[in-house]
Amino acid sequence: MASSLSALLILCLAASASAQLSPKFYATSCPGALAAIKSIVTAAVAREARMGASLLRLHFHDCFVQGCDASVLLSDTATFTGEQGANPNVASIRGMGVIDDIKARVEALCPQIVSCADILAVAARDSVVALGGPSWNVPLGRRDSMSASLALANSDLPPPSFNVSNLISNFAAKGLGVTDMVALSGAHTIGQSQCKNFRNRLYNETDIDSGFASALKANCPRPTGSGDANLAALDTTTPTSFDNAYYRNLQSQKGLLHSDQVLLTGAGSRRTRSLVGTYASTPSRFSRDFVVAMVKMGNISPLTGAQGQIRLSCSRVN
Repeated sequence: MASSLSALLILCLAASASAQLSPKFYATSCPGALAAIKSIVTAAVAREARMGASLLRLHFHDCFVQGCDASVLLSDTATFTGEQGANPNVASIRGMGVIDDIKARVEALCPQIVSCADILAVAARDSVVALGGPSWNVPLGRRDSMSASLALANSDLPPPSFNVSNLISNFAAKGLGVTDMVALSGAHTIGQSQCKNFRNRLYNETDIDSGFASALKANCPRPTGSGDANLAALDTTTPTSFDNAYYRNLQSQKGLLHSDQVLLTGAGSRRTRSLVGTYASTPSRFSRDFVVAMVKMGNISPLTGAQGQIRLSCSRVN
């Protein structure tokens, strides 16, 4: 009962905070903000398609740790420990330089008006669009945290070893349902992952296409510590296009991560398996559910009103 009440409280607080967010939040205070963000994101993704996935991942890693408050952007100092050194982030989180470029541009337009948390949310949307995915109206009005949590970054971000029940519980703790979880997993239609995240799947799992595994083993040796940071595309079919190929890959047993493939073949995957089939055959349904899930994720415990601050630099508190 205690856990149920806790989850209900999280949902109520999220609903209250999200009610204060609006896509038109900067319509009068900084009307050029959204165009400035889009311009920089589009250029960055044009230079390196992978950056689109990195910016989308930044937003996800922000929201799942103490809410969508840009805590992930805070750098370590001699007296402050941020989240970038957490296991899910260390040596893999990227895109902070693009966020810094955006912040500098919007500060020149409208000093101390646009939050870093909102920049992350809009940059994630613009990254998806730049790679051919759907667009949506991003609710805005988040403020920036003055704290970060290394412990929560280590505990709340789902690792690639998770099974279906782990994933469902992890997302439920953030107010996200099974449909949201499977739709958001579709973000793995873009981006890359390091060998250390899928080595065990290559060498120890059976629900994997043999040719797919053999090709990956060439760049991901069995010994731990050998080639750990070597990269492979999460979607080998259309790695730089935001589409529904990720789900078709799962049907061919070509999910890169354990936490990907279990959506179709893992124990307890009845509900997730049905959604994988729907998204694989109906791209419009995937796009629709992904957009809904992104808005819900962006509403996780935002700071609003007089909470937090508007950082002058996204990497440090004022």
